[in-house]
Amino acid sequence: MDLLATTSAAAVSSYALLSTIYKSVQALYARPAANSSLDNIGQAEVVLPAVDVIVPCFNEDPNTLAECLESIATQDYAGKIQVYVVDDGSANRDVVAPVHQIYASDPRFNFILLANNVGKRKAQIAAIRSSSGDLVLNVDSDTILAANVVTKLVLKMHDPAIGAAMGQLIASNRNQTWLTRLIDMEYWLACNEERAAQARFGAVMCCCGPCAMYRRSALTLLLDQYEAQFFRGKPSDFGEDRHLTILMLKAGFRTEYVPDAIAATVVPHSLRPYLRQQLRWARSTFRDTFLAMRLLPELDGYLTLDVIGQNLGPLLLAISSLAALAQLLIDGSIPWWTVLTIAAMTMVRCSVAALRAHELRFIGFSLHTPINIFLLLPLKAYALCTLSNSDWLSRKVTDVPAEEVKKRIILHTNAGRSATGVGGAPAPIRKAALSQPPSSLAATESVSGRDRSTVYE
Repeated sequence: MDLLATTSAAAVSSYALLSTIYKSVQALYARPAANSSLDNIGQAEVVLPAVDVIVPCFNEDPNTLAECLESIATQDYAGKIQVYVVDDGSANRDVVAPVHQIYASDPRFNFILLANNVGKRKAQIAAIRSSSGDLVLNVDSDTILAANVVTKLVLKMHDPAIGAAMGQLIASNRNQTWLTRLIDMEYWLACNEERAAQARFGAVMCCCGPCAMYRRSALTLLLDQYEAQFFRGKPSDFGEDRHLTILMLKAGFRTEYVPDAIAATVVPHSLRPYLRQQLRWARSTFRDTFLAMRLLPELDGYLTLDVIGQNLGPLLLAISSLAALAQLLIDGSIPWWTVLTIAAMTMVRCSVAALRAHELRFIGFSLHTPINIFLLLPLKAYALCTLSNSDWLSRKVTDVPAEEVKKRIILHTNAGRSATGVGGAPAPIRKAALSQPPSSLAATESVSGRDRSTVYE
């Protein structure tokens, strides 16, 4: 019994020490980037770079897709934009056809209809090879962009040393359930702590799929490697955003984070789809961990601390939790040191987040700790044991009657007419989304317009 208590206390103390050092240094480096304006780039360049926006779709809800395309059609970017919507062999193609029709007369929009489902990565590659813009913006089909996202990302990509840049992600359906509220806070922390600190050294380790811009010249060099990723002899389909980011860093390009380029994306509203998503992400992270570790000698020392904190920290927490649970079950004694240490670390982190975001709701992120210990840590262990499994786990067809679709998308019938958006969302939606970049609260309510539920359940 003393061995269990000692193991638990030692592991949780090591976890507390590592987390304190890691989070303190992370907070030091996670400072907001300097603001820029379109005038600055206009003076530096006579011609703005052409941007290709790629939207891969698979069995997407037609209303969600319509809102995504509308947000792209109404971007305020002064340069040339071409949009490539890639239908990856969807089984509900007849249901989303009315959405395609809305933009059929818009010369900026191109539709690629793949005969069979080939996966998100190959769908992206099909569009990349069919386009020719200077920059490529990948956007998930359930994501809504604030009106200045393209402009903000292009400003960052003005530096030729930068190969990729991502915007800030928020949950468009944040107010739907307790879980969506929790995920929205998780996104804020991932973007404005983890990515913001990594960006100080030009090495964001994962430019997230819902909204990430790439330099075409860099993509051209890496496209074959990106397409031909294998794991244990099997093609790797998911985790494309993390793998492409690592390839960019490996090739010597910088990867950046732009906090005021806000994109609202649909997140799982219940535990089952959330855990499936986390399982897929965990497998992807483990697969690319060794590739990322090879880069560390060439990067700033903080990135080594970052990798250690993100991988060793959960391991120490798992060991302390298992030892404490065994102590409780076998001896019947409560491991107070472990419980109080974890509780104290949780409250300190949530309080710091609440102060940085200027929102008391982050105190509620303390609920994530028991979810992490009892659900996510076992899930990561399972992911490590099943790395060869490449199933998406969440792809299903949205069953929406055709007549209902026509009624639901009627509000979007003018969305594709022009870049100014005759029938787009109300002006306050986009203006409010950009006024408070440090916090996702105003942006969530303004960009999304209303709650949405994911179709990938």
